[in-house]
Amino acid sequence: MRTAYSVETVRNAERELMARLPEGALMQRAAAGLAAACAQVLARVAGRVYGSRVVLLVGSGDNGGDALYAGARLARRGAGVTALLLAPERAHAGGLAALRRAGGRVADGDRASGSAGESIARADLVVDGIVGIGGRGGLREAAVPLVDAAARSRAAVVAVDLPSGVDADTGQVRGDAVRADLTVTFGTHKPGLLIDPAREYAGAVRLVDIGLPLPAEAAELEALQHADVARLLPVPAAESDKYRRGVVGIAAGSARYPGAAVLAVAGALRGGAGAVRYVGPAGDAVIARFPETLVSDQGPERAGRVQAWVVGPGAGDDAATVAQVLAAKVPVLIDADGLRLADADAVRARTAPTLMTPHAGEAAALLEVAREEVEGARLASVRELAARYGATVLLKGSTTLVASAKGGPVRVNATGTSWLATAGSGDVLSGLAGSLLAAGLSAVDAGSAAAYLHGLAGRFAAQGAPAGAHDVAAAIPRAWRDVRGD
Repeated sequence: MRTAYSVETVRNAERELMARLPEGALMQRAAAGLAAACAQVLARVAGRVYGSRVVLLVGSGDNGGDALYAGARLARRGAGVTALLLAPERAHAGGLAALRRAGGRVADGDRASGSAGESIARADLVVDGIVGIGGRGGLREAAVPLVDAAARSRAAVVAVDLPSGVDADTGQVRGDAVRADLTVTFGTHKPGLLIDPAREYAGAVRLVDIGLPLPAEAAELEALQHADVARLLPVPAAESDKYRRGVVGIAAGSARYPGAAVLAVAGALRGGAGAVRYVGPAGDAVIARFPETLVSDQGPERAGRVQAWVVGPGAGDDAATVAQVLAAKVPVLIDADGLRLADADAVRARTAPTLMTPHAGEAAALLEVAREEVEGARLASVRELAARYGATVLLKGSTTLVASAKGGPVRVNATGTSWLATAGSGDVLSGLAGSLLAAGLSAVDAGSAAAYLHGLAGRFAAQGAPAGAHDVAAAIPRAWRDVRGD
């Protein structure tokens, strides 16, 4: 499992570690890892380190110091290194001295903007050491021309710890920011490296272990990996039957949207529960596609026993069905129209687990804010929704987040593909997560594991080309086998 920590926690861990190490040792660890990563990039883009051209964009403080010390290591290997200082009077003195001793050049990045642009245009590699993890807001005015020049150049861009201009704690981008090809981060991931929109600016991310003493309970984010999801997935025992494996109820679809019911059932059938009960007006369409489904037109209260409900996909204006499901004493997943129709007080009053699965537009409506506010502050939005509704919330999007009303680390999903932005994909996810709820997973684990499998299935279904939601559902077994190593 990958974890991400807040700036405050990282700073405290750095102070604790530096108190036990010789002066400057921690920065040298970071610089060594950064230089090694830069050398690998140079080997790819220039063929070698010796004779390559490297430009360092250097701000004040330790972030600039990391870049300068790494630049000195590259210069000693024969690279031509030029440091452009955005705050010459506050540049890291030790790093500057090391670079000069190694034969590197130093220039005022603000006053020598013309020659600075020429240096960047000829560079094989540009290292962003402008602002560290303590930065707030977008890039300062003096840095923008240099960053723009790097974006226009043929050079690869490597960010030091975090792309300058993005917020380390929230993933927000409030102005101009560096777009990196690679971000070399130290000690731990920062939330902004895992959450959009900032994640898009980070490129590939490489973690350099510098020995930070970080307490597991203080993590802000968790990103599950194959082994974590494999441990969560239900596997039937020899004595299992369909009822012991769990039965999930699907209350979805309408005369206008029968396909939503079909897709939700498709996801549920591949989610580990032993049986799927469908309730709603799309029974004929469901049976035609999935004859193993148990279909009823008597409403949720008379459908038979289930271990979890999914309500809302394609439900239209059927508020009565949503209300009946919310009154059930089993875990409930609320999606799509169900989010619009659900009574907020009824959601908060539930004692059984509740999992809400909005996309950004639905989340904005629930929070009564503009969609842009949710998309620009995804972490804050998912936490606010979970707290406001007393539910676990899975906020869908390019980075899917899962937050519990009880607090703790927010889960961020590492799988997926832009091809999942297709009609019906969310219905498949809802059925899949509901099935995992019925199989006994907690709301956080069901949402996290479902998002992971769904994203992986999306990759398998698309393989670089458009894919429909039905293709994603059909690829879930392959994703399941891939996760478990079967």
